[in-house]
Formats: sequence, structure tokens, C-alpha cells
Amino acid sequence: MPRDPKDRLPADRLLADRLIVALDVDSLDRATGLVDALAGQVVRFKIGSQLFTAAGPSAVDAVRKRGGEVFLDLKFHDIPNTVEGAAREAVRLGAFMFNVHASGGRAMMSAAAHGSAEAAQAFRLPRPLVIAVTVLTSFDRAALAGELHVASSVEGHVLHLCTLAREAGLDGSVASPNEIRAIRNAMGYGWTVVTPGVRPAGSERHDQSRVATPRAAVQAGADYLVVGRPITGAADPARAAEAILTEMSA
Repeated sequence: MPRDPKDRLPADRLLADRLIVALDVDSLDRATGLVDALAGQVVRFKIGSQLFTAAGPSAVDAVRKRGGEVFLDLKFHDIPNTVEGAAREAVRLGAFMFNVHASGGRAMMSAAAHGSAEAAQAFRLPRPLVIAVTVLTSFDRAALAGELHVASSVEGHVLHLCTLAREAGLDGSVASPNEIRAIRNAMGYGWTVVTPGVRPAGSERHDQSRVATPRAAVQAGADYLVVGRPITGAADPARAAEAILTEMSA
């Protein structure tokens, strides 16, 4: 019988370590303002395509200089050699976690895992978690079948891609709240699950199709919860983050 997620967490692992705030903003000033506003509550932040395109590696440096840790959410998807090089640079930047698209295939994911491990040894830095992106949370069954011509269910396709990722040497996967339990059953508790699409009770879904509350995501077995607009778009981001942490602890 699977253990409760809290039973496998180290005693010194703070609840705040499991909340990752998505800095999906258009400038370095806005990003650092949010990091400063959340100081003392949130230690981990996601830097994705928008901020990285606007500010580049300076965004990662700025967060780390403020004591934060970075999940580099660039979803690498290219030929294996290119992704291996990108993985090396993610290590050099000091990211604690980064991701690749599982649909890039086993060889590409293996290259990411190899490049990450090799760079960590060469630079004498901790090896980041390398996470597979399976099916984006903006997709539902109709979009998966109608636009991508994937015949299986969302859950079935997610589990297929997770299996490929594990075979390639990756550490875990990004998963919507809907697939957490299925992934836990299939992959076990050594597999890291990162969950976007987290929305506090009563908040808007925006462009997410597969969502859940923070409490439900934690109960289902998510290791990390990625929350963006409910915090970054709030009038008081610190209070919004506090409310989500309270809901997670419930």
C-alpha cells in the first residue's frame, strides 16, 4: 500500500520548499520585486520562457543572489546534442531543477540526464533534478486527440511518457493534478512529481484545463506545487502565498 506523501519527506523539509512561485512576468524589475515581496515565505521560483526571453540568465542570477532557488522551466526540446548542451548550461546557472519535453524521445532525454550529470561533476555543483514535461495542463482529451492525433487518454499518454523518461534516466515529471495518483501508482515514491495547474478554491482557471486546489494536489502526492497568477497577480502576493501554504498544510 503506498505511503502517505508526508511520510516520505525528510523531517527538516519545510512546507515552503514545496511551493514554487512562477515568475511569468515581462521584466527583471517585476520579477525581483516579487521575490523581494515574498522573502521569508517562498524560497523557490520558476523562471520560464517569458522572463528568460526578456532578461536572460540575469534573471536566474538575480533570484539566486536573493537567496532563492530556481526551477528553470524552458522545456528543452531539440536534437539530443543541443539538449545536452542546454542541460550543461542549466547546471552552470545553478538551477536546482529544469525540464525537457518528454515528446522529444528517449535519446534526447538521455542526453539531458547525461549532460546534467557530467556538468555537475565538471563544475563541482549539485546535479539538478531533470524533469519531463508530459502533457501540458492547457490540453484536455479533445485537444490531445483532435490537434495532436494522440489516440490514448490523457492519463494513458502521460504514463507512457513517464515510463520513457524513467528509462532515459530522468528524475520525475511535470503532471497536472488529475494524473498525480496514477503516476504515484505506476512510478512509485522515488519519482518526483511537479504539479502546475494549482488554483486556490474559488479562483479562476485562466488557460488551465486540468486544475486542483493546493490541498488536493498535496493529498494526491505532489512533491512540488507551481503557482503563478493566484500569487503574482494578487494585490498582496505575500498574503496570497501565505493562504496557499495554509491550504497546503491543511
